Amino acid sequence: DFVINCAAYTAVDKAESEREEAFQINATAVGALAAACSKQGTGFIHISTDYVFDGSRQTPFKEDDAVNPINVYGESKLAGEQAALQNNPQSIVIRTSWVYSSYGKNFVKTMMRLMSEKQIISVVNDQWGSPTYAVDLAKAILHIIESDEWRPGIYHFSNEGVISWFDFAKEIGSLVQTKCEIRPTITANFPTPAKRPAYSAMDKTKIQQQYKIALRPWQESLRECIRKMQNN
Repeated sequence: DFVINCAAYTAVDKAESEREEAFQINATAVGALAAACSKQGTGFIHISTDYVFDGSRQTPFKEDDAVNPINVYGESKLAGEQAALQNNPQSIVIRTSWVYSSYGKNFVKTMMRLMSEKQIISVVNDQWGSPTYAVDLAKAILHIIESDEWRPGIYHFSNEGVISWFDFAKEIGSLVQTKCEIRPTITANFPTPAKRPAYSAMDKTKIQQQYKIALRPWQESLRECIRKMQNN
């Protein structure tokens, strides 16, 4: 049996004023789940985030690189990682980033809506990272569960490629053949309660080597997701 914890408080800006709630969901509850799984002998996989890093470099972060979250959301998710591994050293923690799919609220769906409503949109080109198609993440988790060996610890997973949010928006626009003009802008023009890391791309070598998981290019996964939405 396995428990995969995808539940999280993910309102990054709201977390700045709802610290206690963010920590209860992202840390306290995670520790309780991990402990319960340990007691039952159940495999525990916890989903974490690139926001545990401060973004102060220009090369992908490895699993054992120093963590230094710069917002409450990141702090709460880091506390969750620690709670999982302290309460259940057999836990697997998967850090992922910029997750999207054809369901729920996410960047791809928001951009598609804005492009259909507006003539011009501005998107930041000074925040860099890697998109993750939720379907690819789910397949990676299934691959781990079905594998012969359980290797606890922290892993990084996303699609392949490092881009800015502007690059991401441009590709979405191209795939939906939008007439909307997409302009680059800087983070300083969009003040938010929570700071965002300027660079949060992660090195995925470990999950590729330990579990032989292949990573798809971000463009390929995005194309599949948008095609799925257009066909529904």
